[in-house]
Amino acid sequence: MDIVRLDRAAVLESVRVVDRARPGDWRRPTPCDRWNLRDLVAHMAAQHHGFAAAARGEGAEAAFWRTADPGDDPAGAYRAAAGVLLDAFASPGVLDRPFALPEISTRAVPGKRAVEFHFVDHVVHAWDVAVALGLPLRLPEPVLRAALPIALAVPDGAGRRAPDSAFRPSLPPQDTTGPDVPGTLPLVLAALGRPARWTPPEVR
Repeated sequence: MDIVRLDRAAVLESVRVVDRARPGDWRRPTPCDRWNLRDLVAHMAAQHHGFAAAARGEGAEAAFWRTADPGDDPAGAYRAAAGVLLDAFASPGVLDRPFALPEISTRAVPGKRAVEFHFVDHVVHAWDVAVALGLPLRLPEPVLRAALPIALAVPDGAGRRAPDSAFRPSLPPQDTTGPDVPGTLPLVLAALGRPARWTPPEVR
């Protein structure tokens, strides 16, 4: 499966779990410490718009990366943003284009690497949403196995401790695996600082 198809699988799964949120769910805490569910989904939508702009050669424009208020229908706003992203990534030659990703690099990023960044980010964010809602993540093992080497390649330096870092320092895999969380998912989560057995703060 190529990286565009892998990314599509992750994005569609994120749409599925976001669509399960009910009106009373948007203030739920998430594994992203500084964001409740509404904040997280708004961030994910902004990333879709930003990466879509980058695929069109417009990623250097800050306006495309700004997080917008999702209004009264966060799930609908997210679904629309995902559609924009999927259309952009489906365009011919997308992997051969340089992407301007100002939040990641001061230099243009090769298209394939940019899509890999987006893919692993939304594997993890789909899980963030799913676990916040008490839902299982339904990504096939081949998709998760493809995400693991990308997750392991993310630099694990001091920057991961910064308040605005997308990922926390990596965790030992043995602290996250077990019969209740089988397969490759715990390894991907551990590489990016997510405990696979995360529970909301109020029930820890």
